[in-house]
Amino acid sequence: MDSLRLGRAYRALRIRRRWRQQDLADVVGLSRQLITKVESGRIDDVQLGTLRRIGEALGASTEVAVRWRGEGLDRLLDAAHAGLVEEVVDRLQRIGWETIVEASYAIRGERGSIDLLSLHRQTATVLVIEVKSVVPDSQATIHSTDRKVRLAPEVARERGWPCRLVGRLLVVGESTTARRRVELLDATYRSAFPARGRSVGAWLRAPSGSMSGLLFLPFATRGGTTNRVTGRQRVRKASR
Repeated sequence: MDSLRLGRAYRALRIRRRWRQQDLADVVGLSRQLITKVESGRIDDVQLGTLRRIGEALGASTEVAVRWRGEGLDRLLDAAHAGLVEEVVDRLQRIGWETIVEASYAIRGERGSIDLLSLHRQTATVLVIEVKSVVPDSQATIHSTDRKVRLAPEVARERGWPCRLVGRLLVVGESTTARRRVELLDATYRSAFPARGRSVGAWLRAPSGSMSGLLFLPFATRGGTTNRVTGRQRVRKASR
């Protein structure tokens, strides 16, 4: 993150609104001294959540960009995501679910794709699954999942699937960091995805009613190394 550019951007947006630093501080609930500090680019000890609040007050979004070896990071994240998707598909198929990867849709102007769309044909239950290698933005993920669940019956019927019930599942790559981030927003995640762990597994084996759950899954291991992209990364020697 370019701290100087960030501070200049906040300052320019504030002036555009004809606000004083104190006006912005009052809106966000911070001190004027902190606003001055941020606008001068001294943000090393300022929490990201605070920066986002300032940006939102100015009508802007604040994002952190991580760059590593050109496109190397994209490939790394894609590999982690693909490994989780493969693990979920394998688990579902073993207990009788049919699954489509990246089920795209275009319904009444709404376009997008569902990471995994699964069918338990015996109970005519359709499951919308979002797979994340890192803990996502909670509000954006909940909003996106709600939309896909709403459209799921039509997406399923377009594929000739019966649909009596719709469930939803958020799968997150297992790591200490991921669990800590979810715990920080426990009330939000509990409200949106109340089912966890064993209760999710039991429902998947015998769907009964709708289910909304969150499941942590370990990243697939290949060649003796654990494919993690969040939290501490460990590489273990392959057993002889």
